[in-house]
Amino acid sequence: MTKYQTLINILDTIIKDAPASMNKKYPRTSDVEKQNQARARAFIHLYLKVNFGILDFKEREHFITDGSYDGGIDGYYIHSETKTVYFIQSKFRTNDRNFESKQIDLTEILVMDVNRILDGENSDEDGNEYNGKIKQLQREISSIDDIARYSYQVIILANLKDVKASDLRKLTGGFAASVFDFNKCYEDLVFPVITGTFYKASDLSINIDLSNKNAGSKISYTVLTDKGECEITVLFVPTIELGRIMYKYKNSILKYNPRSYLGHEGKKVNTAIKETILENSTNEFALYNNGVTMLSDETYINERIGQKNKAQLIVKNPQIINGGQTSYTLSRIYEENLEDDVEKVFQSKEVLVKIITLLENSNHENKVDLIKNISNATNQQTPVINADKISNDDLQVKIQKWLFDHYGLLYERKRGEFADGVFNGYIPAKSVLERNLFFRMFYCSNGKVTKAREKKLFIRQNISFEELTDKDSLDNSYYGFLCFKKMSKLKHPNQRVDLNTYAKVRAMTLLFKPDEIDNYEENIERDYKILNDEWKSFLKAFQESYSNTKTRKDKKTGELKTYQSYNYSKWFDSPQFEIDLIKHYKK
Repeated sequence: MTKYQTLINILDTIIKDAPASMNKKYPRTSDVEKQNQARARAFIHLYLKVNFGILDFKEREHFITDGSYDGGIDGYYIHSETKTVYFIQSKFRTNDRNFESKQIDLTEILVMDVNRILDGENSDEDGNEYNGKIKQLQREISSIDDIARYSYQVIILANLKDVKASDLRKLTGGFAASVFDFNKCYEDLVFPVITGTFYKASDLSINIDLSNKNAGSKISYTVLTDKGECEITVLFVPTIELGRIMYKYKNSILKYNPRSYLGHEGKKVNTAIKETILENSTNEFALYNNGVTMLSDETYINERIGQKNKAQLIVKNPQIINGGQTSYTLSRIYEENLEDDVEKVFQSKEVLVKIITLLENSNHENKVDLIKNISNATNQQTPVINADKISNDDLQVKIQKWLFDHYGLLYERKRGEFADGVFNGYIPAKSVLERNLFFRMFYCSNGKVTKAREKKLFIRQNISFEELTDKDSLDNSYYGFLCFKKMSKLKHPNQRVDLNTYAKVRAMTLLFKPDEIDNYEENIERDYKILNDEWKSFLKAFQESYSNTKTRKDKKTGELKTYQSYNYSKWFDSPQFEIDLIKHYKK
């Protein structure tokens, strides 16, 4: 899948969320023109969803102004936390080539009537009265009590090349502008959505039930470590609160967790969690579940909030480092029951939460080290394998970004991090590149066929980022991965990957890899047939040329027997393999 196709999948999923009452603007139709118009509006939805965490379709639609007499403004958002009013100008392109190359016309930025709208004018310079959505924008701005503290910013969702920031400010009427070109859209809108990391939590508010807490809502004590002082707060939290939080923030609060949500792999645990919540009206969940460990920069709890048997917990920059599986499963239950009585499903069910507040968090290295130590030492319901423990290493983060930016590959450095994208239909499961497979393709396509077959390759590779991102080597890896996918379809799906398969990937790379990346997928199936039809003959020629005669004693008779030995591993890894391959297939 291309990055653009992934974007289209996301936009089409957004369109499906539109209520039936909005069918005119978001029709489910095969009409290309209407489909593109709907995607153009959904593109603005995507920006609002990712940047401001607005999950509800109707709530986002409130801020879409695109239409006749919109003053050149396609959408807006008033952000009370940052005291900023955003004005959005969007140009969606209907094919990948235009999306990545076509520039927005500067006159389209000039038609933005931001100044006139902010001055309270009811019509544009030609006397056309602004539409109702623009008047709504004016009303909302005029009703802000502390509007003097607000600034204004223009967001351009389009390609804009070779325009200085100072010149852009002139085009927007003196306002600061931020440009989301195709690269920024893929990096800051598409990738965060498919990994479930699109909205960061700063201050998190959690409601606590005190009705059955005899000794107050919490236990709290301070711990001194060699990395600094920490405060530990332990309390029971309503499961609906964790479900609500994870539904909104998803993997963005699992940044330091060694893995993300495990869909298929964690099926047994997920099912047990679901059954305990859905099949019980009482609170067995508090007994059965190991609980959740959360990190926080600052933690506040107030038991006197003017509501009987209620308290409020506030955590700053929260990160769940243990119990991510529990939290994510609760969010799935929450999402699936939003249309019904979601509070009834979670009623009276609580989960133990341990909050570790890093009181001395100014030293980033100490903070990260402490987080890793806590994460590795904490018991979890699903075992953390060694590969999980290095999934957050800087090298892995860099590899993931590089592969997505340059090849559109979804490198799964953390198990389950693309589960949200697969669950929502943004990406097919087969498009995810498992971390071990990437390194196997890297090695075998670049001539280290035997190395590719090693066990636990993800944690045993000893290679620098510079070596990994060498263009020729990575081009080989990408082509090798495409070949491997085709070969996997052509053979029995449960057949174990043997040395011979990795050798074929290397052979395909040497014989057939095109010069241009865009041409990689075109002929792979045809070329593999050419390779495979002659492969046995090719191996037989090797046996005839490089066999070694060895003797072995028969264990039963004691008789010495001679046999032919073939060192395939050594040959596959040697320069001679390339020579023999090209010589044989040129025939």
